[in-house]
Amino acid sequence: MNRRSFLAASGALGALPFAPGLAGASVPPRPDREYLEWIHYVLPVGAKRNRVAAFYRDVAIPALNRLGLDRIGVFTVAYGPNSPSLYVLIPHPSLDSVLNTPARLLDDDAFRQAGAEVIDPPLDDPAFVRMESSLMAAFTEMPRVERPPEPLMQTDSRIYELRIYESHSLVAARKKVQMFNEGGEIPIFRRTGLTPVFFGETLVGPALPNLTYLLVFEDMAARDRSWEAFRNDPDWKTLSADPYYKDTVSNITDIILRPAPFSQI
Repeated sequence: MNRRSFLAASGALGALPFAPGLAGASVPPRPDREYLEWIHYVLPVGAKRNRVAAFYRDVAIPALNRLGLDRIGVFTVAYGPNSPSLYVLIPHPSLDSVLNTPARLLDDDAFRQAGAEVIDPPLDDPAFVRMESSLMAAFTEMPRVERPPEPLMQTDSRIYELRIYESHSLVAARKKVQMFNEGGEIPIFRRTGLTPVFFGETLVGPALPNLTYLLVFEDMAARDRSWEAFRNDPDWKTLSADPYYKDTVSNITDIILRPAPFSQI
């Protein structure tokens, strides 16, 4: 078995300051490796909580699509933090897209005018309580966000599982990424029904160093069956027993999401 960051800036709908990411990313970027913007909106309670979702449905997603960005995901929380929240995934083909999409959006008259309620509200009527963004580089073994198969996309019961693996050190974080990229964990996921949407090394965001991934299932029963198959898989048992990968994860965040009706993922 073979045992072997970038500075990033503002996301498409929010201003991320330049900051060091996951130092010593495990492998050099591939030309087709996407950058993944993950946005978490904390929403107000009451009638105004739907404004951000409506903005994405009617304004932001069409504007992003006009810029050539697709597979925009919008999700609500089924099981997880109980504050009103909305999660958004925006895949970018390059760092140029990450850096320049905000200006391109604001140069779009239709976007600026139709989205004014969210992007330029008065001080006493904000559209959200706060917004937190992360920027990830897609894994080399899964360099692009994968839209679920069409039969699954048509299933109203489908759910998504967001998992964040924090590590106690940069070396441990690199090893955990290697476990997926080079150790063969992603093929085990696929074989046991853990269908990934993306895997990302977090370059900018909270709780660094970490990696984040998103899975899709037909429903909760399918999720439970797949995780049981994964835990009992002989290849996983061998891989997880490898001392090279010992003690690489210090904390796991697990959130079950539901797609908004207009989500492109």
